[in-house]
Amino acid sequence: MTVYDIAAKLPSIDVLRDRCKALAVLDCIVDSGEPYYAYTRAWGDDEAAVMNNGSGDEWAVVFTADGAFIRVFDHESAMTPYRDADRELWPGLLDGIPSVFRPQIEEPAFGDEEGQFLATAVLWRLCGDDRWYTGQGITFPATGGAYDGNAPDGTDLLEVLLDDIVDQYAQFAEDYYEIEVNRKAVEHIVAHRPLSDVVVQALNPDVTVAGLYGEITAIGYPGAAAT
Repeated sequence: MTVYDIAAKLPSIDVLRDRCKALAVLDCIVDSGEPYYAYTRAWGDDEAAVMNNGSGDEWAVVFTADGAFIRVFDHESAMTPYRDADRELWPGLLDGIPSVFRPQIEEPAFGDEEGQFLATAVLWRLCGDDRWYTGQGITFPATGGAYDGNAPDGTDLLEVLLDDIVDQYAQFAEDYYEIEVNRKAVEHIVAHRPLSDVVVQALNPDVTVAGLYGEITAIGYPGAAAT
């Protein structure tokens, strides 16, 4: 899988935003520690979904008035800017990117200590577009060794956002948090249905909607029942 495969499978901007919010809600229900998936409606003037696995891999989706911008960074990818001293992006990664998304390339959160943009994959979509775009003519390195089978550009990190998001998240949570996941509850949240204690406690018996109300409201998930 490469960024071209992911670009063909990602949903519309609105659906992607809803899925990102659902992941953030699921994560704050399942685990109260440092979030693996997060969502903020205060990313400057924009909104953003962020994934950080704590081991050097991350992605972000920035939702702007013009569309959406996706940045992926896989620290083990052969396409990492750290492959050489100049930390140059892999050739073609930003070819054709609209000027309205150029500010994302200068976003400090996406750069190194010197402010240089770091990414192994980049995608974008304007509000009027009918598909996702990425740099054209990218020549990908061969995968191999211990990580053979992974996307060479790290875009397998985005698979949780595809149409099988319920199964993807359930498998992730079972592996990462080592818990048994109630898939019906995950499906309920992915569908953005109103929350109740019955739903959230099917995922974590120690939490309540009232206790999570501030976090859920900040994410922008629809109204939640208090019981």
